[in-house]
Amino acid sequence: MAKYLFSYHGGTMPSTPEDGAKVMAAWTNWLGGLGDKAVDKGNPVGKSKTVGPDGVVTDNGGANPINGYSIIEAETIAAAMEIARACPQVSLHHGSVEVAELMSMSMSL
Repeated sequence: MAKYLFSYHGGTMPSTPEDGAKVMAAWTNWLGGLGDKAVDKGNPVGKSKTVGPDGVVTDNGGANPINGYSIIEAETIAAAMEIARACPQVSLHHGSVEVAELMSMSMSL
């Protein structure tokens, strides 16, 4: 099976502690329901900086900054997309999930 990077973008934050508990339960249930397919359940990420080709550093990740990630195993990218469609980032946060296959590289350094 291939591994896919799920990059979480955008979305809204819970506005009350009750909403926060609901969101946390949704994430726990979604990730828990994936079982071994959740290779790395991931984490939120902090503010980012981007180094451009000219060496200039920009703050906050540009137009659509990443705010978290997971690594998920699936048979195909189509199967990974079905998993992403059920993600709380989409259903509760009204954000998006970018899905990219992780490629293996053999390098000797």
